[in-house]
Amino acid sequence: MMKKIIAIAAFVLVNVNLLSAQEIKWMTFNEAIAAQKKNPKKIFMDVYTVWCGPCQQLEKKTFKNKDVVNYINENYYAVKFNGEGNEVVDYKGQKFENKGYDPARAERRNASHPFASYLQIQAYPTMLFFDEKGEFLQPLRGYFSPTEIEIFLKLFAKDDFKNIKSQEDFQKYQANFKGTFKE
Repeated sequence: MMKKIIAIAAFVLVNVNLLSAQEIKWMTFNEAIAAQKKNPKKIFMDVYTVWCGPCQQLEKKTFKNKDVVNYINENYYAVKFNGEGNEVVDYKGQKFENKGYDPARAERRNASHPFASYLQIQAYPTMLFFDEKGEFLQPLRGYFSPTEIEIFLKLFAKDDFKNIKSQEDFQKYQANFKGTFKE
């Protein structure tokens, strides 16, 4: 009986570790900016809302994919930001807080967060890339599957974006890109 209990406990521990290893290590934007000061790394930010269907698909499919999870965790500080939430954000000497946030509407449409407006978010989901100094680089709007988002994750992580000056440059980059993520 004791061997059976030990075997079950070992099985549970292994599976808990596997499950936790397959999740993106999300943090707040303030935490990511603070982490950059200790260990410079780019920021990948998912701006979502609770009512957004494509945001939920991104969370269920793309952000649970082991290739995406591992790549984001290794190369970025990952930020999950509710574009209609009540998180207070300090960025570039400005404090952004959603004074119109209504807790009674937390599970449906709410007031737009001023930080989302500052970032010029026009659609949900929007994913944003920031450099190692917290400077905004580029938005990525809409739902992307794991294989679709791979090129962008690698483009920014490896600084390849610095060599792209035109649409033609990006098309060449895209044509030569060899993806490795699985769906």
